[in-house]
Amino acid sequence: MTSENRSRKDEIRNKVWDKLTEEKLGRFPFPLHGRIPNFKGAEKAAHLVTTMPAYKEAKVVKVNPDSPQLPLRAQVLKDGKTLLVPTPRLKDGFIQVQPSWVPPGEERKAASLKNIMSYGKVTPLDQLPTIDMLVVGSVALHKDGRRLGKGEGYADREYAIIRELGNPEIPVVATIQSAQLVEEDIPKDEYDLSVDWIVTEKEILKTNSPYEKPTGIVWELVTEKEKEEMPVLNEIWQLKHVHK
Repeated sequence: MTSENRSRKDEIRNKVWDKLTEEKLGRFPFPLHGRIPNFKGAEKAAHLVTTMPAYKEAKVVKVNPDSPQLPLRAQVLKDGKTLLVPTPRLKDGFIQVQPSWVPPGEERKAASLKNIMSYGKVTPLDQLPTIDMLVVGSVALHKDGRRLGKGEGYADREYAIIRELGNPEIPVVATIQSAQLVEEDIPKDEYDLSVDWIVTEKEILKTNSPYEKPTGIVWELVTEKEKEEMPVLNEIWQLKHVHK
């Protein structure tokens, strides 16, 4: 990524964080800056996702671990679907929670990052079920599907990982506060993940995104340091290149 792209992305992120803060559209945890912001209306956005045909048909849904997506993670379990959540900083791959492992009434607790390991288990990459829908957290989104997360590239990487492992292309959905929709020209790098659907507290927007999604990991951009910090990358490298 060019330094110009990086600073432009940061500028747009900060503008959105400032706006949510000033207009009091965020909620705990604070500050909103530096994270996927928890927003007022997250439950409404989660409910709208559950009305989508793609959601209704999905058996396995991967959702990001951030606060604003907690209502949706809980609903996935209530609806009898398998929930996959990436481990923090993708250290270990993905945590799987089967609805049958969660006593009725405990779905919200089971979907919280604090308690998820009491209900779910880390699933080895070669045993991941096929994912039918991917939900990502976002800081800013353009209506054409371009997305900004908090800047660490995890959602891009997660999608690249499942594609690298042979998962078919699937719908990517983002839930946000409508104030996070921007008209700015978000710079797009080759590994950036675009979204197919934007769901706010008010509406469902189809992006008809013209941007190609990653079809796998761009290995030449993966540093040795990243392989150390994300053992999951090493694991995939082994799966793909050593065990063939």
